[in-house]
Amino acid sequence: MYTTVVCLALMLVGLLGQQPASAPAGSASLNFDVFKTKIQPIFIAKRPGHARCISCHSAGTPLRLQPLPPGSATWSDEDSRKNFQAVQRVVLPGVPLKSKLLIHPLAEAAGGDFFHNGGKHWSSQSDPEWQALKAWVLGEPRTSGD
Repeated sequence: MYTTVVCLALMLVGLLGQQPASAPAGSASLNFDVFKTKIQPIFIAKRPGHARCISCHSAGTPLRLQPLPPGSATWSDEDSRKNFQAVQRVVLPGVPLKSKLLIHPLAEAAGGDFFHNGGKHWSSQSDPEWQALKAWVLGEPRTSGD
């Protein structure tokens, strides 16, 4: 009986086009243009003592980014869209500390989890790259056309 009531309530919410009460107030949405211009460059950035994200995440990991074309420093629009779709699976919009994109490569002492085969790229939540990821997950910054 309870399951039926819950299903009916969720269907009604869907029909009315409203978010369920469990969704964060003012839910963030992930902006593709910001992803393309501010987030993707993080995946190819070189960091002392670490491999670039793209080194591992273009094959053999659950977060699968498109490989960079030989000699290219960035992705095509089509590949950027595929990357955006892949990254959406590891992000909970509006909730950075429940988004694997932010907590896996963050040091445990700074609020990250224990697991990331590629090491801990950021030792602090104040790292500029981590802050850029967080802002994007929160729905900021917007591009000028938003």
